[in-house]
Amino acid sequence: MTTIAPNTDVRLRRYRLTPVSDRLSRVVDPEGRVVGHVARIGDDLATRYRARRFRPAAGGFVELGDFWRMEDAVAVLHDSR
Repeated sequence: MTTIAPNTDVRLRRYRLTPVSDRLSRVVDPEGRVVGHVARIGDDLATRYRARRFRPAAGGFVELGDFWRMEDAVAVLHDSR
C-alpha cells in the first residue's frame, strides 16, 4: 500500500494506493471506499498516469485523463465524485 506524498495537497494525503499489478493501483478514500484506478502508462522516459473511475451507469470504467504526476491523477478522481 502506498500513501500520497506528504507535500501534496492536504485533501489528497488521506487517499491510499493499493497495487493491483505492476502498472495499476486502486485508489481508496479515507473511509475505505474504492474511488477508482490509476494506471501507469508509457515507458521510463515518459511515464504518465491515467485516472479511471467506475461509473455503473456507463457499465464500467470511464477514463478521466492522463497526467504527468500521480498526485494529479488522484486529484481528478477526488474532484470527480
